[in-house]
Formats: sequence, C-alpha cells, structure tokens
Amino acid sequence: MYEEADVTVLWNQAVHTDREVTANRADIIIKNNEDKTCTLIDVAILADRNVVQKEAEKKLNYKRLCIEIQRMWNLKCTIISVIIGATGIVTRSLREKFRSCARKTFDRFTTKDSCTWNITRSAESTAV
Repeated sequence: MYEEADVTVLWNQAVHTDREVTANRADIIIKNNEDKTCTLIDVAILADRNVVQKEAEKKLNYKRLCIEIQRMWNLKCTIISVIIGATGIVTRSLREKFRSCARKTFDRFTTKDSCTWNITRSAESTAV
C-alpha cells in the first residue's frame, strides 16, 4: 500500500465487500479521495489474437467489484484493463484511457514513478 495525501494505491490486496464478489482482487487500485474516484487496473500479457476479447472479459469480471466500491466508498469507479499482446499490441481503448487519466492521477507520484510511466507510455505508443 502506498499513500500520499489524498491518494491511496493498493496492489495485490482483496477488497472486502458486504456482498459476495468473486473477482475482488484487482492488480492495482488507485483511490483518490479528493476527486472522489477509484480506478481498478488489471494487467495481463497474452497471445496477440485474444487482446480485445480478454479486455472485454476483464471488464466484465470487475464490474461487480466496481459497483460495490461505488456503493461502499461513495466513489466513482472506473476499470482499466491493461492487456498487452506478446508482441506489444494494445487496444485502442487502452490508449484512450491512459491519455485521459495520465495527467490526473499519475503525475502525483514521485519522479521515479513518473519516469517509469513515461517510458511505459512511450513504448506503448511505438509498439502499435
């Protein structure tokens, strides 16, 4: 767990809910209390031909968790599925999601984390 002011980042931790949710452990959970948002990020690397199908599957798996988080924590919840093909292929929706949240969330972390984010973002742009 990482906490800085009003932002909490959880990774590899189950979210305990009042109702039973089978997929309750997203890879990364970014909880921003100032903006009243919560972002669930799930990462997978797989064969290139299944990237779009796997992204839809991941979003469907975490939809119930997202609904429970909205209800319990009173935060707007979004799901980002980071699905990368073995040769670096990513979906269009992933690129759009990262463009929309890059300035809002990821600029708040340390220089090391920002550099990692910029390298990842540059590599993702050139891979497609």
